[in-house]
Amino acid sequence: MSAFDLNKFFYQFAYHRNEPLIFSTGLFLWMFLFFIGGFYLLRKKRDPKLIYVILFSLYFYYKSSGIYFLLLILSTVVDYTLANFIYNANEQWKKKSWLVFSLVLNLGLLAYFKYTNFLYEIFCNLTQHHFDPFSIFLPVGVSFFTFQSLSYTIEIYRGDLKPVKRILDYAFFVSFFPQLVAGPIVRAKDFLPQISLPTIVTQAMFGEGVFLIATGLFKKAIISDFISINFVDRIFDNPTLYTGLENLFGVYGYALQIYCDFSGYSDMAIGIALLFGFKLCLNFDSPYQSSSITEFWRRWHISLSSWLRDYLYISLGGNRKGRLRTYLNQFLTMLLGGLWHGAAFRFVLWGALHGVALGVDKFIKEQFKIPDTRFFKIVGVFITFHFVCFCWIFFRADTMALAGDVLSQIAFHFTPSVFFSFITGYKNILLVMLLGYILHFIPKNIEFKTRAWVTDMPLQAKVALMVAVIVLVIQVKSSEIQPFIYFQF
Repeated sequence: MSAFDLNKFFYQFAYHRNEPLIFSTGLFLWMFLFFIGGFYLLRKKRDPKLIYVILFSLYFYYKSSGIYFLLLILSTVVDYTLANFIYNANEQWKKKSWLVFSLVLNLGLLAYFKYTNFLYEIFCNLTQHHFDPFSIFLPVGVSFFTFQSLSYTIEIYRGDLKPVKRILDYAFFVSFFPQLVAGPIVRAKDFLPQISLPTIVTQAMFGEGVFLIATGLFKKAIISDFISINFVDRIFDNPTLYTGLENLFGVYGYALQIYCDFSGYSDMAIGIALLFGFKLCLNFDSPYQSSSITEFWRRWHISLSSWLRDYLYISLGGNRKGRLRTYLNQFLTMLLGGLWHGAAFRFVLWGALHGVALGVDKFIKEQFKIPDTRFFKIVGVFITFHFVCFCWIFFRADTMALAGDVLSQIAFHFTPSVFFSFITGYKNILLVMLLGYILHFIPKNIEFKTRAWVTDMPLQAKVALMVAVIVLVIQVKSSEIQPFIYFQF
């Protein structure tokens, strides 16, 4: 019997850049079991409960971004202070000045970490200088907690919210670990009132939490990671090595991968929050069932799309300044939404394509009366899904050249003759993809019945379900940690 290695034990709890603490890892699942036990012991003591969760949340972020957890503390202190300045200012110009200061600080921080090298590369290209990127570490989830903090100061400026009296409450809101690094982007006015309420986890909340955690784990570790490692990554790393048919299915695979990865994280975040007695907003609603691009953005990353609508699109004028201005505002909103996702022209193009598509969709609906029939809905779903998949190519490919290779292979080297050998060679991949898409397209009433069935299970059955999913995850997961895709944003 080997001796217990104390160094190896403590190694797991230290920060390692390539080993973040994510929901689908065994370390998190074990830590969470001990952590939630302590939470329930403290649940009736307000301040100890809040401090306990804040400390774990800071550690959770430390495991993702190392010393940059101090950035989260700094952001909390600064925005809490500025929000009070905005609220207490007795003149409108002072309120606006403090708000602008908050926007400059938050967006400036975001710009430094995400866009310094992007802007420097543009400068080098224009001046024909050699581009040697700066070594700038991108803290995990900086875009998410920046937008979350901004919602607080903006809502106070608009008069929709009063500032919290204690920084402890605000720190809990900003750092709450389930949604800290990849959303959903929580609105201050939705979350802060819950902090002062007693911690109550009903049977329905507990059952729904278990259901969401189990489905999130399944989406991430069983579907997303499997097709990513064994198929999608290989296609996008070198598209010209594969036929157009393989490239096309690689695009379909990525569409499923990013949905299962991101919605899987959101499901787990919402489910974990429910176990603490907190309700987070829905972030995905079967987006590939959408029959138009407008409907898609009502169903995909709902917390971001609604944030952009309420704080950017409406601030630009929304639909209040005529038809052409409405189209322009939509386009600019999606363009900046694309840039939010990443500092590269391919993300700008991705956002621009969606911006144009939203304008075209709005124009068609205004000019033509399309019958609301099953046939037109199916056609709409087919067109919308393939447009979204086309845009995903630019989102996933590491360079524009690779995106061009994928499109070239599909358009000019499709090779349909390899179809049956392709089916045979990729049998397991295709079965997992088929399962993923079937689960995505099942009718809502079946999903609701399944959720209700899990919620009504006895406690022992819920525990057994979670154990079964965890065992399945352990059996199929790769040896390396597969971070969530949206950690990079």
